[in-house]
Amino acid sequence: MGAQKRGAPRVSEDPEELARVPLQAILLADSFTTKFRPITLERPKVLLPLVNVPMINYTLAWLESAGVEEVFVFCCAHSKQVIDYLESSEWFAQPNFTVTTIESHNSVSAGDALRLIYERNVIHGDFVLISGDTLSNMSLTQVLKEHKERRKKDSNAVMTIVIKRSKPSQITHQSRLGNDELFMATDPNTKQLLYYEDKEDHTKGSIYLDKLLIADNPSITLHNDKQDCYIDICSPEVLSLFTDNFDYQHLRRHFVKGLLVDDIMGYKIFTHEIHSSYAARIDNFRSYDTVSKDIIQRWTYPLVPDVKFFGNSSIKLERRGMYRASGNVQYIDIYSSDTGQSRSAQIGPFTVIGSGTKIGNNTKISNSVIGEGCSIGSNVSIEGSYIWDNATIEDGCKLRHAIVCDGVIMRSGAVLEPGVVLSFKVVIGQKFNVLSYSKVSLLQQPTKLDSDDELEYADNSSGIAEMSSITPVDKLNEETTNQRMEANCWPTSELGTGGAGYVWSICEGGHDEEWRHSVAPIPADKLLEAIHAADDDLEHVQDGSSLPPSGELKPDSNDSEGDDVVSIEDSADFEREVEATFLRAVHENIQVDHVILEVNSLRLSYNKVAADCAGALFYSMMKLALETPYGSPGELVQATVNIFTKWKKVLKSYLAEIDEEIEVILRFEEMCESLKEFSPVFDKILHQLYELEIIQEEAIMRWDAEKKNAEEADRVYVKQSADFIQQLRLVCLMSQWLREAEEEDEDEEDEEDEE
Repeated sequence: MGAQKRGAPRVSEDPEELARVPLQAILLADSFTTKFRPITLERPKVLLPLVNVPMINYTLAWLESAGVEEVFVFCCAHSKQVIDYLESSEWFAQPNFTVTTIESHNSVSAGDALRLIYERNVIHGDFVLISGDTLSNMSLTQVLKEHKERRKKDSNAVMTIVIKRSKPSQITHQSRLGNDELFMATDPNTKQLLYYEDKEDHTKGSIYLDKLLIADNPSITLHNDKQDCYIDICSPEVLSLFTDNFDYQHLRRHFVKGLLVDDIMGYKIFTHEIHSSYAARIDNFRSYDTVSKDIIQRWTYPLVPDVKFFGNSSIKLERRGMYRASGNVQYIDIYSSDTGQSRSAQIGPFTVIGSGTKIGNNTKISNSVIGEGCSIGSNVSIEGSYIWDNATIEDGCKLRHAIVCDGVIMRSGAVLEPGVVLSFKVVIGQKFNVLSYSKVSLLQQPTKLDSDDELEYADNSSGIAEMSSITPVDKLNEETTNQRMEANCWPTSELGTGGAGYVWSICEGGHDEEWRHSVAPIPADKLLEAIHAADDDLEHVQDGSSLPPSGELKPDSNDSEGDDVVSIEDSADFEREVEATFLRAVHENIQVDHVILEVNSLRLSYNKVAADCAGALFYSMMKLALETPYGSPGELVQATVNIFTKWKKVLKSYLAEIDEEIEVILRFEEMCESLKEFSPVFDKILHQLYELEIIQEEAIMRWDAEKKNAEEADRVYVKQSADFIQQLRLVCLMSQWLREAEEEDEDEEDEEDEE
């Protein structure tokens, strides 16, 4: 069965019209970029596994669930692989859902693709335009309705683009997907798009609007907190516009910007913002990592590992976000019983294990995706990594935040530092250390830098990577690889003894792009550099001389309701980001100082104060304690103490003032309303926070004093803590008495000295 249907049938008041013009979609199965090299020289991006499912399956499953009836898949680079995969899949046999491929061997851009589709005359009405690396669970009902209603009133309304709120980092000027900061201007009333600019210069946050734009539009809203989802509802005129303008190559850089500055034809683009739904495009390795985590954490439901849809296997969801293939994962432990179940392999949270994979003794895997048919030895450590199908990781290897493609072999003791990408069938020699951000391939690095190279490699019959889900491991490819190894095509010094592959060089000026777009977290030193570089910009924002992240250019506007909504969304996003940062630190054992740096960057990005950071961290720690197995209230208190003991330094970094400590106590009270398990032990945990010197007695006494005139409902936890507060009063009185006694003794000694 396909993914569950989300949303009502397509919008139309005329059933006959609905039957006459089915909802169509154009799916671009080529990104026309080089960001996923060297991998995409051997396999098309849309067939790369995303949590063990080819990317294109997520896109097709969503289109089918959203009511699309005809999909035209445009194939260019590696077109044969895409067509063979689709023809052998279930997509070609679905009722009321037709998938047709259109092949081209010489298109080099999205513009070329759309011009070719226009020539085929297959689009007969409004259509969805999307690329095969986009994942969503949104309903199309509302956006289609808005688009059609606008078209009835204004035939120039040719396009509606889907956007979603996603606040960029003020430090790195990029979104959580690793995309550049996007500036947009819209009409707040009609939602018409007036300005679109993705900034490639990360050091400047300024934009320049044409005076005529401001003069012609009485009200303009500026945004830098929106994410372009790359899901477009288009009228047929869009295809003809590409045909009439051969300069239009890139969908956004050329077409969208071209229409925005064209004041002759008068074509208009509008926006549709989604809020609770999910939509994201995988544009680089960082977004690959982010979207993978979102899938595992179920933000993309129903497109998640344990819900069956086209192209995924039977996966079972276990506790703490661990997914395991049903009955097909073998744990090899020399001390285990005949059943083969390991007592020593540790599979951490937010991890997916594919079927047919073997895992050895004392191996630790966390926050990672392991493909099918992999062989992982003993004493292996894998953190935040993506291991695709049929990879071999021998004993003692260490991998952190890396991508390992099909058929890769890592000899015993080999190490992958953060950001490494190993393309298909690469071999890493014994105990060899692959440096951070290295890209290794059996193919030599192309001398040209444009996407045409992928077409050339796709047409080369000696290509070595085929889809393992279509056919078994290709014998011809294995023979080709063996011949190259026998011919010593790869110097052993590059990848150690027995290694096979070329280490690609990073082009001049490309080092920053590597860490910005990597699956690895931003390094602490780079983050610190970015924080220092952002100081001047932050002062500029705080002195009130610039616009807020999303503000309306409208004179004498006193309406604060929109600002309140943005503030609430900001706080929710901020707390979610802090929680994700803290959980990653816990599961990946990140140093405390590095965690503080990351939280500081979020603080600056969201323009928050120390109390906000303390509250978000406190909530994250308490939530983690609640997820720790416990059998009694006493064990819950002890689990809480253990977490605060380990991460005390992080929390204390944001508790420099008594007022901030009081805010934490107030936050604790609020939490007990939603996390009921903490209510009976509020006083005991408060006592422990005092014993750990996280909360001082002055903060507790002031909290008690502030609650004296409060209503009874607001004094529940003060009353529960009455005995502890009384003890603190006695301690304070005793301390005061001792201080006064010491002062009297000193005064008497001074008087005796004077006599």
